[in-house]
Amino acid sequence: MVDALSGYMDFAEYGSSLIWPEQIPKADWKKVFIVDARDAAQYDKEHIPGALNIDWRQAVARRAELPKDRMVVMYCNSGSLSAQAVFALRLLGYENVKVLQDGIEGWKAKGGFDAHARASTPAGH
Repeated sequence: MVDALSGYMDFAEYGSSLIWPEQIPKADWKKVFIVDARDAAQYDKEHIPGALNIDWRQAVARRAELPKDRMVVMYCNSGSLSAQAVFALRLLGYENVKVLQDGIEGWKAKGGFDAHARASTPAGH
């Protein structure tokens, strides 16, 4: 186990497992497999449309539900719990899994599916 962790840490690129809402153009969200890593009650209250609910503690046990042929973006409220799930999955070879930086709260604050367009539009002066 220590060798696997050490090997991963030696070659992991900074930021390779992170993605910000503004990095994903609106049309590209349809290609992303979205996972809400919060508990079922939080998911039921609100979630990113199209997201599958897999509690972060179940990510490894339910990894067979994740595609390996397209980007998987996991989120929680802020990004901290989903980051733990993504770390474990990446150790298991799921290089296509990323953490949505700042979680659902950041996604909403930045404009949701329109975050990329908002970030690409110069601010008015």
